[in-house]
Amino acid sequence: MPIILQLAGVAVIFAEIFIPSGGLLGLIAFGLFGYSLFVVFTDISTTAGGLLLAVDMIGLPFLIYWGLQVLARSPATLSQTLSSQEGVVSQSPNLELFINQKGEALADLRPSGPALIENQRVDVVSRGEYIDKGSEIIVVKVTGNQVVVSLPYKDRK
Repeated sequence: MPIILQLAGVAVIFAEIFIPSGGLLGLIAFGLFGYSLFVVFTDISTTAGGLLLAVDMIGLPFLIYWGLQVLARSPATLSQTLSSQEGVVSQSPNLELFINQKGEALADLRPSGPALIENQRVDVVSRGEYIDKGSEIIVVKVTGNQVVVSLPYKDRK
């Protein structure tokens, strides 16, 4: 009986690796392993229980690691990598063109929100200052996908 419970626990651990259950299958596996250890400790002997406990504590992490390795090579995972050599870029290449351009805040910027710059809707962030909707803004810096804006010098308080 304890061996069957241990094997069922292993099967449930593999199911947990491949089927997202929010930890429910993990709890079931924990219960199966715990009950099998209880049966061994109470019905067989404490020596056999200690030996099975040691095997579980050493073997289960390796089993989980091996299951994750199998999952990484399975068709269920993303097998394509995205790289710049294949033309994938993380930022729009034309954002740099917005530096020193003026625009209009389409919503209150506290400190982020949408703006209209060069007739394009752009998500922008201020330098921490609150900017009212409809205010004229100027792009002061572009870092990655982040467009940093400020009030023009004449409008600063």
